[in-house]
Amino acid sequence: MLDTPTFSRGAVAAPHRLAAAAGRNVLAQGGNAIEAMVAMAASIAVVYPHMNGLGGDGFWLVRERSGRVRGIEACGQAGSLATIGRYRAKGFDVIPSRGPDAMVTVAGAVGGWRLALELSEALGGRLPLPLLLSEAIAQARDGVAVSASEARYAPPPGDSLYDAPNFAATFLKDGKPWPAGEIRKLEGLAATLEQLAHAGLADFYRGDLGRTISQDLDKLGAPVTRADLEAYAATERTPLSIRRRDAVLYNFPPPTQGLAALLILGIFDRLGINEAESVAHYHGLIEATKRAFAIRDRVVTDFARLRSDPALYLTPERLAAEAARIDRKRAATVPLRDDQGDTVWMGAIDQDGIAVSYIQSVYWEYGSGTVLPRTGIAWQNRGTSFSLDPAAVNPLQPGRRPFHTLIPALAAFDDGRIMAYGSMGGDGQPQFQSQIFTRYADYGMSVADAIDAPRLLYGRTWGAPSLSVKVEDRFDPASIAALVRIGHEIEEVGGPYHDSLGHAGMLVRYRQNGRIEAMHDPRSDGGATGL
Repeated sequence: MLDTPTFSRGAVAAPHRLAAAAGRNVLAQGGNAIEAMVAMAASIAVVYPHMNGLGGDGFWLVRERSGRVRGIEACGQAGSLATIGRYRAKGFDVIPSRGPDAMVTVAGAVGGWRLALELSEALGGRLPLPLLLSEAIAQARDGVAVSASEARYAPPPGDSLYDAPNFAATFLKDGKPWPAGEIRKLEGLAATLEQLAHAGLADFYRGDLGRTISQDLDKLGAPVTRADLEAYAATERTPLSIRRRDAVLYNFPPPTQGLAALLILGIFDRLGINEAESVAHYHGLIEATKRAFAIRDRVVTDFARLRSDPALYLTPERLAAEAARIDRKRAATVPLRDDQGDTVWMGAIDQDGIAVSYIQSVYWEYGSGTVLPRTGIAWQNRGTSFSLDPAAVNPLQPGRRPFHTLIPALAAFDDGRIMAYGSMGGDGQPQFQSQIFTRYADYGMSVADAIDAPRLLYGRTWGAPSLSVKVEDRFDPASIAALVRIGHEIEEVGGPYHDSLGHAGMLVRYRQNGRIEAMHDPRSDGGATGL
């Protein structure tokens, strides 16, 4: 049993301690949870650049004091030059994962910060942008120690990342990955953050900074133009939700896989499994995942191009029907997409009860690997999730939003508890969310124990093409043997706390006394802190 960090006036959780500290400091200066999250988002872009950055996307769920939950989609669309014909003419059968041709979409994250701060101001937020970005600027300018996580994700010799423009100059030392603990400066990124603090976040798209970004994109041959940047704006989306036992659960609509996260929890709930950490518990979650992903892969696409309403799959009748198709004694086989990704999830809850669940990413580690030379911005490769088949669910088209694994989650319990939770991990995100949520909400584990407990993943992980069930080696051998007997292929990942099983976090605020319990993953370099 672990002790759960507990706070009385506000708390934050992040996968790096410096990002968490930036959020705490904003709360200490009277900022709200949204303002704290912007400070954390800027900081994590500096201290965890292998998983996120200004050149990526982000998704927000914000619960206001009134109980209203709002979503912010900060997802960039494919550039106006990003056509199937362009890539076919270059001889590509798939969109490249690295280099300028992987820089398919506009970076939306900074636009999301801007829209979130507009919401913050409407809710009473008053802290100036230079203050919110100050710690990130100092971290980039003065340097911070390379994290243990980044060192573990170091590209092997010969990796295509080494060939991406400006990757070596930014993220290598003497041609090799930086060792953990050594101080590295990101001076170009520091100057970019200073420009945003001075000129405002819109400058990223429509000001001097946007002009510089677009010129660099053009010189590199990326399919995103200045007009694409100028036309971009983050937007509000109504979250998807389900009623489950004693809580309403919220997740993000398409183009994200939030539908899958709610499907897993809704289907599993209807299996009526009462014994925690049992073979039935694990089997139920795995089988619910298979059913959810089969629906996800048929339904989820650009929000503006949906062929059916995702909410139709979340009705009590549909969830019950999906649960009824699960064989309690035998594993089913369902093919999954090959989807990988590295991401950060962060949460914040302030003393007034504003809760934020936020996720920010450049997709694969270091995204496209390409760093814009005059701004230090590493650009995402989220557009690799598009297909060059015009008949696919997510075909490449200018202006189209790519499929996203990114899913922030919130829950509101009948007794007044508010939960913000989430994880990084590509296809694993909805699975990890279901594991930590059920452990806390269904089986009574503490926040800390729910995050710490060993995890499993059905499907592919980075560098592992099999559709086996990956497990950390803290699982009971008898449970593993029982899962094998009912048809699951089990693969131990070789460690008690493994990056491929997610960096998850959870915060829970209690209405009676305002107490906030918070935890971030021991698999990451972060933690929870607060007031």
